[in-house]
Amino acid sequence: MSDVSELDKKQITRLNKLQKRLRREVGSAIADYNMIEAGDRVMVCLSGGKDSYTMLDILVNLQQRAPVDFEIVVVNLDQKQPGFPEDVLPAYLDSLNVPYHILEKDTYSIVKEKIPEGKTTCSLCSRLRRGTLYGFAHRIGATKIALGHHRDDIIETLFLNMFYGGKMKAMPPKLLSDDGANVVIRPLAYSREKDIAEYAALKSFPIIPCNLCGSQENLKRAEVKALLKSWDKQFPGRIETIFTAMQNTAPSQGVDRAAFDFVSLTKDPTATMAGDVAEADLPAFDFMDVSNSGHIDLDNAAKRIDVVELFQP
Repeated sequence: MSDVSELDKKQITRLNKLQKRLRREVGSAIADYNMIEAGDRVMVCLSGGKDSYTMLDILVNLQQRAPVDFEIVVVNLDQKQPGFPEDVLPAYLDSLNVPYHILEKDTYSIVKEKIPEGKTTCSLCSRLRRGTLYGFAHRIGATKIALGHHRDDIIETLFLNMFYGGKMKAMPPKLLSDDGANVVIRPLAYSREKDIAEYAALKSFPIIPCNLCGSQENLKRAEVKALLKSWDKQFPGRIETIFTAMQNTAPSQGVDRAAFDFVSLTKDPTATMAGDVAEADLPAFDFMDVSNSGHIDLDNAAKRIDVVELFQP
């Protein structure tokens, strides 16, 4: 268990505040997207990073207070990276008294063999890891797979796909795998990375860095992260607005033909003028000859309407 006994009064107050905020955000995300239901067996994927530690901590906390019963099974994939501290996670999980499995699969050698030196290995590494975890979830009867992606990850992915992939696509809080066999949930979808980082530091989680590729930075994601960080600093509230916008999409106001049927869009001949019509309540054309082309003075036409209505019996 994380040792917080050495924190001072101010730090303890801050830790409690962060825990309440994260617990509230995770609870809201679970409720909004129906992530966890009664009787679920949730496979929590623990990588050893700040995000997955925080996700597990909050889920265990919520499990004790949730209105529905659900199981938590923790799974870590040991990818046989050189120098990986194999004793850290078992010791931590033993202290929590939660069921867990450490899967050993040498994806490190596969990645090193397939990816040329100096190239980003993250994509292949994540695919291999995902495949292994999906298969194990099926074997243990897990009904949900919980991943530690947070709100910043979701927004960054949106901009990565926009800038480099030509797609309006992000990370959904809840996802059905392509084969339909697994449901993936992201309980931290409403939580900010900076809150998670501070919470993890105060809890003194035994963080294990990803050194599969020498802590190689994904340059494109780093670029987007830096952009969003600068916006957050220069324009407070902008990141929150972006995320809110992602929750309020309007396909009919976009240009995606697959998301909205523009082809079949036609005028309704029986419709009554209303809504975005500037002269809806001033039917000037009813009193004017518009059969010939030329200038039409709507202001004077409106005055004519007033005169006609004034002298009507």
